[in-house]
Order: sequence, then C-alpha cells, then structure tokens
Amino acid sequence: MHRFIEKIKKFESKPFVVSNFLNKDEIKSFQNLYEELPVEINNERQKIIKKKWDVQFQKELQNNYIKKLKENIADFEMDNPDTKNGSKSLGLFQESYKPVTLHVDTGFDFDKIIYKQTLLPLSDTGETIIFKNRFYGCSTTFSIDPKELAAKGYNKRSSEHLNLYGNNDFDKDIFMKYLSHENLKNLKGLEIEMIFKWKLGDLLIFDRSNLHCSSQNINIKKLGFTSSTKKL
Repeated sequence: MHRFIEKIKKFESKPFVVSNFLNKDEIKSFQNLYEELPVEINNERQKIIKKKWDVQFQKELQNNYIKKLKENIADFEMDNPDTKNGSKSLGLFQESYKPVTLHVDTGFDFDKIIYKQTLLPLSDTGETIIFKNRFYGCSTTFSIDPKELAAKGYNKRSSEHLNLYGNNDFDKDIFMKYLSHENLKNLKGLEIEMIFKWKLGDLLIFDRSNLHCSSQNINIKKLGFTSSTKKL
C-alpha cells in the first residue's frame, strides 16, 4: 500500500473533462508523433500496440502539452515508466483493437504522492469508464479469469478487489450497454463515476487511484494518449 494515502487523498477530486484542450493542428501533431515513435510493446494477446513518448521527441509539442496541463491541475511532475532505451517518458500511446479491462494505474513506488492521470483521445471512437471505487496498492489488473490472473505483464494481476467494495451486484443495464467484455461477477461492488465519451481535442483528467476500463464499444480500433503525474 502507498505510505502517504492521506496526503494523496487531499489532492483527489471527481474526474473532469477539459473541452477543446487541443486544437485541430495540435491533434494532428499528436497523431503524427504517434507515427514517428518506435513501438515499445505489440501485445497480440490483448490486441494493443504501445508507444512511449520519449522526451527527445517533439520538444515544442511537449512543452505546450505540459503548459496546458498545468493550467488545469496546477504543479506536478510527470511519473511515467521509462522507454525501453532508458529515456524519460511523457506517457503512453495505445492503439487498441479490443477493450482494455478493469485496472488501476497507481504505480509501484509507495513513497510517491500519486496525483492525476490524463487521457487524450486521438480517435473519435471510444468510451472510458471511471469508477467511484479507489485502490491504493500497486498498479493492478483486476480479474477473476484464471488465464488473466496467470498472465505476465507490467501490472500485477489480482482478484482482491472482490473483497474491498461490498457485495452489491453491478447494474445489468449498464453492463450490457458498456461492459459486456467483462465478467459481470468481476464488477461486484463497483459503482460508475463517469462514462467519458471520446471526442477529439478533449482531455479526461482523473485520479490515479480510480479503477477504470474501456467500454466494449470499439469501432475496429481506437488510439489514445495517457500520462500519469505525481505531486512535487
């Protein structure tokens, strides 16, 4: 568990959307940057391609992104895994062909004051589900699927969430509309905080302690950029 949970909680808030965070030219610059970056991970099992934004790429775009972000969440430091070459990273581009399942991106250093996470849609198809439920352990993918629990990846795999949030059944109508790629039993005790409908130029900001996942609604593929922050 994170050591400074009470400090982390002081900086928490409900998720919110910054409309028109990027203009059309900036959106195109991000899309071009994705094409320029080398592939870090091509996960055929999860049907996802990942590229990290190496700080050596697109300095002007990088500075503009950080400036705009600070206008919305005040002071922070970036807190993203390094690239495979050992360079600092501003975040992760993900080209997804199937939904990303239930997880949390709290990192692995329990001495950090984890802060906000951002999601920038670079395609206009997709939805992201943010839950009210929070978790202060390490970055974890939550599942009751034995194959997923046995899989190896960046995140820890666990079903411990089933003992944390009560026994209320998840809303079946919402499940059928957005989350049928999950096992309904895997969502026991969870409550939705926000359903973010992707729109080019908008930015979703939420706490790193929020459980979240993709919706089932993907039209062939979707592309987004996400970054994680910590407090100074």
